[in-house]
Amino acid sequence: MDVAMIGLGKMGANMTKRLLQGGHRVVAFDLNETAIQAAEAEGAIGARELAEITNHLTSPRVVWVMVPSGDPTENTLRQLSELLSPNDIIIDGGNSNYKDTLRRAEMLKAKGIHFIDVGTSGGVWGLKEGYSMMVGGDKEAVDQIIPILKTLAPSPSTGWGHVGPSGAGHFVKMVHNGIEYGMMQAYAEGFEILKSKEQFALDLHQIAEIWRFGSVVRSWLLDLTANALAEDQELSGIKGWVADSGEGRWTVFEAIDLDIPAPIITLSLMARFVSRQEESYAAKLLAAMRNQFGGHAIKTDK
Repeated sequence: MDVAMIGLGKMGANMTKRLLQGGHRVVAFDLNETAIQAAEAEGAIGARELAEITNHLTSPRVVWVMVPSGDPTENTLRQLSELLSPNDIIIDGGNSNYKDTLRRAEMLKAKGIHFIDVGTSGGVWGLKEGYSMMVGGDKEAVDQIIPILKTLAPSPSTGWGHVGPSGAGHFVKMVHNGIEYGMMQAYAEGFEILKSKEQFALDLHQIAEIWRFGSVVRSWLLDLTANALAEDQELSGIKGWVADSGEGRWTVFEAIDLDIPAPIITLSLMARFVSRQEESYAAKLLAAMRNQFGGHAIKTDK
């Protein structure tokens, strides 16, 4: 099946490779010429202008967009809406906010273009392991791209599914990432407690390997944690600065809107904010208050 891949970052490039390996004909476009050339070396057809993709695809055209959420996605979709024809299909495989997806689906529907949102998980391991894909959109359009989904998934029958109408795919992926925040934070806190018990001189990599098999806390995240600990248990050279790409925030906002308590996800997001503070004014003020009411000692910079 023919498909155009718009955006050849790590994930888009790996998805392109997996599609090519699965026998699909792929047209690859990116703003980075080097990325296009790399895709061509794998067997893709390179496009230097977005308009070129229409010349290489047969109707109904299928275009998979893998660019950063926000303005890059918005601008790309608006350009594609002027280039594509009725019954063509646009897939947004990035981490867009589902509310934007609902609006974009209506915008493209007015032009007769099908819009499918695919919440995609798998990261840099997706090329080898396959991608988990949560698909939203009209059944008519989703049915047409099933060969692509089966190729990208861990197997033709696992790791993907049509979860609901437009917006549902990105909504499910948003909550997926919120859960991921909580799981990561729990592992991080647990291993810090283990490391701090100096009298036992615990081997953290050994413990991670023990837990990977048979334990109720085993997971792929634990596998990756074990990989990191095998390389360097002290994590030297890594700054404790943790980014968030937005989905955790959106999950917390949604929980508030729905009156759903989500303390673990919320606190894990707050922990990421704390990690970015070189110096906490709040912590300074706490120390000052303790000194004021109890005469407790204050550590100074001097």
